[in-house]
Amino acid sequence: MIGAVLQGLAILVLLGLQTPARAEQLGTSTGLALPRYVSLKSDRVNLREGPSKDHRTNWVFQRAGLPVEITAEFDTWRKIRDSEGSEGWVLHSLLSGRRTALIAPWKKDIVLPLRQNPAEDARVVANLQPGVLGNVKRCDGHWCRIFGEGFDGYMQQTNLWGVYPDEHID
Repeated sequence: MIGAVLQGLAILVLLGLQTPARAEQLGTSTGLALPRYVSLKSDRVNLREGPSKDHRTNWVFQRAGLPVEITAEFDTWRKIRDSEGSEGWVLHSLLSGRRTALIAPWKKDIVLPLRQNPAEDARVVANLQPGVLGNVKRCDGHWCRIFGEGFDGYMQQTNLWGVYPDEHID
């Protein structure tokens, strides 16, 4: 039986066909999917070299709500990455499951339209600069409804750091 399965996979590879998607990696402490986005719970979060308070602090985040990506787990510690690619370890209690996103932090000197409805031709309700922080209300895989101080509307999902491409959030 195993030989037949391996032979079938070999045929798919030779034909250049995709094999079924692999299973998500799960965190060893939580059993939740890795990687995954969360946000910082506090205005002061130490990013450490390793998973303990004995490790040196490399950076101090000073913006509650900032989205970060958890890439690994060790006991009560989470390895995270920010939108600029900085990585390190933080205590799990300093993270929140609340979903937030940054408006296209990789773009410079432009503004991006926030729309009234999830459509390219919908009325623009605000123009947001890169790096603006928004709360994610929901995403359909193409558009996300985000809100923050003085704005509420829809942004194309590809212009957000803090949600995955094609991710659905309710």
